[in-house]
Amino acid sequence: MKKINLTISLLAVLALFMAACSGGEKKQEVTETQTEAAPQGKGQSAVTDDVSAANALQVAKSLDDFKTLVAAIEAAGVEDAVVNVGPLTIFAPVNGAFDKLPAGTLDDLLKPENKSKLAFILTNHVAPANYPIEQLKKEALKGRKLYMASGKYLLVEDKEDGIYVGGTKILKTVKVSNGWIHVIDNLLVPAE
Repeated sequence: MKKINLTISLLAVLALFMAACSGGEKKQEVTETQTEAAPQGKGQSAVTDDVSAANALQVAKSLDDFKTLVAAIEAAGVEDAVVNVGPLTIFAPVNGAFDKLPAGTLDDLLKPENKSKLAFILTNHVAPANYPIEQLKKEALKGRKLYMASGKYLLVEDKEDGIYVGGTKILKTVKVSNGWIHVIDNLLVPAE
């Protein structure tokens, strides 16, 4: 009797399973989201987002002091690296920092054939970590160097007149959605 009840129970479960799987197949509906997708061939930097807090590139684009930096970022094709979720710490040179380069150097760097060299220089201004000014003070106290996206390291120093990274004084600090921007007035050109 137990075998018959067990067999009937198994058959009933099997029948219910088959009915559930075969009957009532529904086509999955695909819905489109209301976000604007990136154009073909572009990355995260091409996505339009007017709702979220501004990222480092959006802030730089909104300020006249960084017009040269933005042009260099675009010429090097590193826009996506600057808008990544982060956290990132960007040491952003103002226009005057580029003016300190020898005559013709910037124009030469902006040429398509020098794209990789320019990208290397720019990634030496980005630390793939969270370094607000208080953390930089702690790093300086410990005598540490910051690892930069270029693969190079920059010394952090806490001097009487402020925090220095790579020998350049931080003039101002701005919090952005994907990290920090520390404004500087020199380029952090790595020794190759």
